[in-house]
Amino acid sequence: MRLSKYFLPLLKETPADATIASHKYMLRAGMMKQNSAGIYSWLPMGYKVLRKIEQIVREEQNKAGAIEMLMPTIQSADLWRETGRYDAYGPEMLRITDRHDREMLYGPTNEDMITDIFRSSVRSYKDLPKNLYHIQWKFRDEVRPRFGVMRGREFLMKDAYSFDLSAEDARKSYNKMFLAYLNTYARMGLKAVAMKADTGPIGGDLSHEFIILADTGESEVFCHADLVNMPPPGEIDFDSDLQPQVDERLALYAATDEMHDPEAFAKIPKDKQLSARGIEVGHIFYFGEKYSGPMNAKVMNAEGKEVIVHMGSYGVGVSRLVGGIIEASHDNDGIIWPKAVAPFGAGIINLKVGDEEADAVSEDLYRKLTAAGVDPLYDDKNDRGGVKFSRMDLIGLPYQITVGPRGLKDGVVEIKTRATGDRQTLSPDAAINFITAEFFA
Repeated sequence: MRLSKYFLPLLKETPADATIASHKYMLRAGMMKQNSAGIYSWLPMGYKVLRKIEQIVREEQNKAGAIEMLMPTIQSADLWRETGRYDAYGPEMLRITDRHDREMLYGPTNEDMITDIFRSSVRSYKDLPKNLYHIQWKFRDEVRPRFGVMRGREFLMKDAYSFDLSAEDARKSYNKMFLAYLNTYARMGLKAVAMKADTGPIGGDLSHEFIILADTGESEVFCHADLVNMPPPGEIDFDSDLQPQVDERLALYAATDEMHDPEAFAKIPKDKQLSARGIEVGHIFYFGEKYSGPMNAKVMNAEGKEVIVHMGSYGVGVSRLVGGIIEASHDNDGIIWPKAVAPFGAGIINLKVGDEEADAVSEDLYRKLTAAGVDPLYDDKNDRGGVKFSRMDLIGLPYQITVGPRGLKDGVVEIKTRATGDRQTLSPDAAINFITAEFFA
């Protein structure tokens, strides 16, 4: 993409209500625009990052055997009344009435609807287990929407729902999601820790939040330090017994502040006690018959007896992750995107637009990097060098290639690696080879 053709409305000043890094940088870098409290338009660069995160989530869910579908944003209140949640959920739910005076709601979650879909279609234990998921917009009417996409009212979420014959089978489905989540976050360049958590209004007796550590985290978290540096599971045989892999992590203490046990934490060696702020980027639950019971979601078991299915739900905050990644990866100059979610793989900075050689080399770099699949952003605007450098640092692309007459006299361009600040001079062809190799490493 040529910057002169792109839509990238940068802000020079940080809006007064933006207090955390992700909110500041998403507004300043032209990733989003606020429409009303807690509701944002996703502008082209922000939307590209959002879709990359969504695709990683989708790929890891598919690997784990979950099946994608799509449910509507507007739901009937009747389904929520079956489970008793319509009146119990609270003012966070946006309730609406259509022209026929039917009570509807803008879905904050989908347990009730997916249970209705399941009970109308599945009759036999032979069709279990099933895990159905979708990636859809949600709405929760927060009292104080703040921190940009970190605590907005409208947000994009992946929510999956498992259906099993027994509690034992449901735990197997839970373990699949537990490990799949760790791989999902690792692909985004994040170190996530699974922490025992309160089930909240979703319900159930088994729940873990997936937390990334950041100074601006909403709550305090406590864990064994080894969990932070434990590598992700990697390749998983989802048909095998996954309990040992899950137990390896659960053997080390990790809990959010609501579930914190100071006595258990004190038993950890002092040099391994980690207390920090954390950002929740995912939450998984096993809640048994909480929804399937009231909604009469049954299947016939092997003995010919009808039994209530056991359920779990598994959420990933897709839009929230955009902010979470920035909170975990930025500096005073701007965003530092991990390669897997970067809106563009590299930025080409032409310091002398209109100079025949600088234009020719920049165009050649642009064509070849595009052909290699790096998807570069070519800054072909006629701005001062300082403006170009600041802009490129702000938007945080993994690599910057600077092309200018001075370097070209020696046959070289400069490459800057955004994450480390390292700079090197290479010939244009060597620069292409370096970035291509590094980007796809």
